[in-house]
Amino acid sequence: MLQGRTALVVGGASGIGRAIAAAYVGCGAAVVVADRAAVDPAEVGAVGAVRVDVTDEGSVREAVAGAVEMVGRVDILVNSAGILTESPLVKMELATWAETLAVDLTGVFLCCREVLPGMLERGWGRIINIASQLGIKGGHGLAHYAAAKAGVIGLTKSLALEVSARGVLVNAIAPGPIDTPMVEGITEEWKTAKRAELPLGRFGRPEEVAPTAVLLASDPGGNLYVGQTLGPNSGDVMP
Repeated sequence: MLQGRTALVVGGASGIGRAIAAAYVGCGAAVVVADRAAVDPAEVGAVGAVRVDVTDEGSVREAVAGAVEMVGRVDILVNSAGILTESPLVKMELATWAETLAVDLTGVFLCCREVLPGMLERGWGRIINIASQLGIKGGHGLAHYAAAKAGVIGLTKSLALEVSARGVLVNAIAPGPIDTPMVEGITEEWKTAKRAELPLGRFGRPEEVAPTAVLLASDPGGNLYVGQTLGPNSGDVMP
C-alpha cells in the first residue's frame, strides 16, 4: 500500500507515533523515526532514527536532513510529538502553558515548514498532524492542551489550502483518549470520569489509530482528503 514511499514519523518512540511507524513499515514504506528520546529503529522495523527537539529550529533542520540522508527524501510526514499535563487555568503557570504550545503546536509548524520545500518541488507529499478531539470540544483542566490542538487543526486547514493544488495533502487525526505513556500523568479521577463519558466506554489503543494514518498516506485511498480532521475517538466527538 505504501511501497516505494518514505516517511518521517516525529514522536515515533512511543504511543500513537510508534504504532503509526510500525504500520507504515508493515505497508512497505521506508520509515525514519524522530524523537527527543533515543529510539532503536529495529524495534519497529524502521530504516533509522534521529533525535529531535521539535521546539528548536536547528534541531528540526538537522533531524530532517538526517532523515533525507537515510532515505533520500520525505514523502510522508507525521507530526505526533506531544506532551500532556493537567492544570486548571486559574492555577496554570505561564511556563506550563508555553511549554505545551511550544511542543504541541509550534513543533508541528517547524516540522511542516522544514519538510514542505522538498514535497512541493517533487509535486507530491502527505502531511498528517496528530491533533486531539479536545481541540474540538475542550477539556476540563486541559485548556493549554486543547488550545494547542485546536491550533493544530487550524494550521492543518490553512496549510491544506496553501499547498493541496501543488500535490501536497495535509490532514489531521484527532484521537480520543488513547492508552499511551502520555496520559500517565493525568489523574485517575479524570480518566475514570472520561471513560464514563465515552459511548464506547473505553480508551482506544495506539494500534487502533494507526490505520487512519495509513489511509491518509495511501494512494488512492487518501487522495481526496484535504484539510480534514478524522476522529478515531470512541464516540467522544460526533461532528
